[in-house]
Amino acid sequence: MKLNFSAPCIFGLEGICANELKYLGIENVRAENGRVLFSGDFNTLARANINSRYAERIQILLAEFEARTFEELFENVSKIEWENFIGISDAFPVKGRCLNSKLMSVPDCQKIIKKAVVSRLSNKYMLSWFEETGSLHQIQFLILNDKVSVMLDTSGAGLHKRGYRAESNDAPIKETLAAAMAELARVRPNHFVCDPMCGSGTIVIESAMKALNLAPGINRYFACEKWSSVSKKAFDEERELARSKVRTDITFHAEGSDIDKSALETAMHNAELAGVADRIKFYERDIKDFGFSEDYQTVITNPPYGERLLDIKSAEELYRVMGQKFTRSKGKSYTIITPDDDFEKIFGRKADKRRKMYNGTLKCQVYMYFK
Repeated sequence: MKLNFSAPCIFGLEGICANELKYLGIENVRAENGRVLFSGDFNTLARANINSRYAERIQILLAEFEARTFEELFENVSKIEWENFIGISDAFPVKGRCLNSKLMSVPDCQKIIKKAVVSRLSNKYMLSWFEETGSLHQIQFLILNDKVSVMLDTSGAGLHKRGYRAESNDAPIKETLAAAMAELARVRPNHFVCDPMCGSGTIVIESAMKALNLAPGINRYFACEKWSSVSKKAFDEERELARSKVRTDITFHAEGSDIDKSALETAMHNAELAGVADRIKFYERDIKDFGFSEDYQTVITNPPYGERLLDIKSAEELYRVMGQKFTRSKGKSYTIITPDDDFEKIFGRKADKRRKMYNGTLKCQVYMYFK
């Protein structure tokens, strides 16, 4: 079956996510604001879910159309061949978003879409009522500038939930964002990566997984694996293929440090669950005591800041210390994410490159120093 897919992602990661999917051999990849579109079959569906480091989830894109009235919405949704995916007893709740459109009431749009799906399935299955006790088929919609996108979510829990972070500190960076920082820092199999404010260890863990080519979803399951319409063989084949591509003969290693002892204990536990504990060492250490131990060192960090854990004054003092410690030196690079627009000024020098990105709902900049 030929399918169209949508992979929503953090704003700012569209290009990185698209390149990753192309590298995986996926067809018709094209980036849009906040998502990447592509096409393929059930193996493509399995491959994207298992391997994507940057997508938030993988959705089957069932239809796109314009609708300015509830009648148009109902008619177009009822044309979708829902019976190809949803069985007689399957659950099919509806959720979504409306932005800059004539149809702006999310609850009303949910009701209309649900009614249209029930109408279609009632005609196909000759039933007037559905018990919805079977596997979950989450219907999602986006209405943007009167254009409606209707999707089926295949992932279940978001793809940032790799399965290793059972515990975290007060303000952890999202795994997909940490992976993107490792990509922007150009982490390679021979790198030494350091996070001197590592918290629960997400950045160094994602860096290690990238270097080892360890697929982030290799040890978790996805909602669509319970669907009768999806090939179990496809997921078995793609998991086996992903395992065959793990690199073990590499020199990559990493170091995480923090002043919070309990956070470090969590980080060590998370690294064990992720299967990369042998590549990472953790130390209890203040940023003031940070030093270089090797010729080549890739520093990637998400320092606490005013709206996160520290007050503004403390955050600014931290940036000054970082500026003193992260000196311009051959073989050293620094990738730092923060929402503070004055970071460069307080840090003491302009970044060689900057990139806008969102950490949750917080607009940030990723500052890169490599010259």
